[in-house]
Amino acid sequence: MKTAIPVQQGKNYDIRIERLGTSGEGVGRYDNFTVFVPNALPGEQVSARVEEVKKTYAHARIMEIRVASADRVRPRCEIYSDCGGCQLQHLSYEAQLTAKRLQVVDAMTHIGKLPHVPVKETLGAASPWNYRNKMQFPVGIHQGQIVVGCFAQGSHRIIDTEDCHIQREGNNALANAVRDIVTKLRIPVYNEDTHRGILRHIVGRVGQGDELMAVIVTAAKELPRKKELIRMMRERLPQLVSIQQNIQTYRNNVVMGRDTVLLWGKPTIRDTLGKLSFHISPRSFFQVNTAQAVVLYEQALQYADLHGTETVIDAYCGTGTITLFLAQRARNVYGIEIVRPAILDARKNACDNGIKNAEFIVGDATAVMPSLYRQGVRPDVVVVDPPRAGCTPTVLKTFANMKPRRIVYVSCNPATLARDLAIMKDLGYEAQEIQPVDLFPQTSHVECVAWMTQTGR
Repeated sequence: MKTAIPVQQGKNYDIRIERLGTSGEGVGRYDNFTVFVPNALPGEQVSARVEEVKKTYAHARIMEIRVASADRVRPRCEIYSDCGGCQLQHLSYEAQLTAKRLQVVDAMTHIGKLPHVPVKETLGAASPWNYRNKMQFPVGIHQGQIVVGCFAQGSHRIIDTEDCHIQREGNNALANAVRDIVTKLRIPVYNEDTHRGILRHIVGRVGQGDELMAVIVTAAKELPRKKELIRMMRERLPQLVSIQQNIQTYRNNVVMGRDTVLLWGKPTIRDTLGKLSFHISPRSFFQVNTAQAVVLYEQALQYADLHGTETVIDAYCGTGTITLFLAQRARNVYGIEIVRPAILDARKNACDNGIKNAEFIVGDATAVMPSLYRQGVRPDVVVVDPPRAGCTPTVLKTFANMKPRRIVYVSCNPATLARDLAIMKDLGYEAQEIQPVDLFPQTSHVECVAWMTQTGR
């Protein structure tokens, strides 16, 4: 006999919020039925109107906060309630760090079935504001005016953003300058419904010494009034050192296309992570929170436990940032990445930093690692930093087959981390500890570093 769903769409219910969900929404229960309530906090009693009902859960909107959490704070951003860029500005920063640790604990307990793995307190940022060195703002038209900013949560409606509190100031200045200049020059703005217009996105990157790179993303090769645009941007932005045009002609939601043209200035900007220096091009991967990236990589280095004699494999090396950190303390390091342009960047980064004990290989880790093993490479440590989807079982089995003394797993998704650690346990590697790191303050995202050793060692 089916149990009746206790809530109905359009009706209000009193709900006590128990925890935060993975997207920062409050999670409560009504008559033992799960209800997700955005902007609600654990411990709060709210009156919420149900907007959507599914078989096992419902979504609701706060109508009134009857009992507020002691951790509730006033959001710094004036457009926070509309913007989808942040999810936790209404929660004190100390409580954000606690909530992110609990997110990891919850994933380990319910997804990984590994409740006994220690999860340390989240390493917070010294400054949880104005940390993003990269901006990707869409450009659109609203009520006849050009708007530049973030998408509203769950939609493609652009919220005009003059002062994003998680962006570096150079990126905010760039967005405001481009809005004004494009309005004056009447450069056509792209419409994703009709696939007409020119200007799609503004991408900004802030480097060392506040150097600023601007990337104008267009839907066509020709950029109207290009010379005037360049001149006016240079006059408005004294920190600007590079203006580039990226061409994205496809009718999809991908921000940047394959082709980039240097319009003025330098082809790259530079930034540092610890003692290492990196050239950053428009499409390079580089952690958006430079200070916290150092914290994350130092943690990975600590868990790798290197003493200068080890061989290390970095299985998803990207542009080589973690690889080069490891190379500073290892005998030799092999970085593997399936994306060829990333490997080219990694090799250049190694050369620029004078690191000669790092070798970068293009290919799938499931093929490259067995090949290295046949060549006599015996890694003491394997480091992995996969995308949000985590690792496939084949990749995890490949790691185990190499028999390293320890494996360090850097993750941007607690759910897939928990799943993969459970698989690794079955393959003979047991998680010893997890360290959450807050790379994205004011948002629901949390990074983690875990380390594993062979069972019984």
